[in-house]
Amino acid sequence: MFDTTRWLETPGGARLACHHIPAEGQPIAILLVAHGLAEHSRRYRRFAEVMAGRGFHVYAWDHRGHGETTAPDAPLGRFGLRHGTDLVCQDVKSVRDMAVAAHPGLPVLLFGHSMGGLIALNAAINDPTAYDALAVWNSNFNPGAAGRAAQGILLVERALKGSDVPSTLLPKLTFGAWGRSIPGRRTDFDWLSHDQDAVDAYIEDPLCGFDASVSLWLDLFDMTFRAPKLLDRLPRHLPIHLVGGAEDPATNGGREINWLSQQFRAKNFTHVTTRIWPATRHETLNDTVRARAMAEFATWAISVLPAHAASAE
Repeated sequence: MFDTTRWLETPGGARLACHHIPAEGQPIAILLVAHGLAEHSRRYRRFAEVMAGRGFHVYAWDHRGHGETTAPDAPLGRFGLRHGTDLVCQDVKSVRDMAVAAHPGLPVLLFGHSMGGLIALNAAINDPTAYDALAVWNSNFNPGAAGRAAQGILLVERALKGSDVPSTLLPKLTFGAWGRSIPGRRTDFDWLSHDQDAVDAYIEDPLCGFDASVSLWLDLFDMTFRAPKLLDRLPRHLPIHLVGGAEDPATNGGREINWLSQQFRAKNFTHVTTRIWPATRHETLNDTVRARAMAEFATWAISVLPAHAASAE
């Protein structure tokens, strides 16, 4: 079950910590869950249970440099010594292939939150026929000039102190700035959610909140700027589900979710669903709207898998 860690050795040299909940009743699809920065896959247990109850075999794993996953060139806070974007996307494909081998014939839906959304979209672009639907939640693919400036800062940091050490400035410009943006904040992590228990659980979790390396931040910006340029690689009929929070400082109040939606629509993608949840911060799945958000997502997921939806009812 989800509390039991399974290990997957990948061609890129990682030993991925994977967690799985089997579908209840008649299985209709596979759901792959890619987590965000400075957290881990066990935090998605509640989401996995909801989706398993709707007929999805759910798999979540710790990315390189996160959680229980290990790799020779990926200590905590780093994807790899080099080619981090390629390696972390290859890991997604490895999990996908493992799940498909275990459940042949079922469609595959790829879900990613925040950094996981960056990874999910880039992984789908790399393997356009590997996924039957894509969900990107709370991810910013439009950092603009500030993002380019951050890349410049990171390159200077790499030149001065190397790429395998934590960035000094990026946490202040991201997590720190987002924390300060919340009026009357109780903690520096109130930007994650209105739910104080969820915020406290994140702060108290020893696998959350660590500082990312210079190289990991560079990989994140690489994925951020890369994906919007390569959307043409994806099938125009691919169902895409985009979600944000109207009070999420990491996505400019959800405006960057709408920006990504516009990029897809401008390229004539035909099945794009966008939802900006009011009074919701960065972690939609851990905010006060989570029950409604999960139920709405499950309805969407079943609706875009029509060949299997009837068996879920």
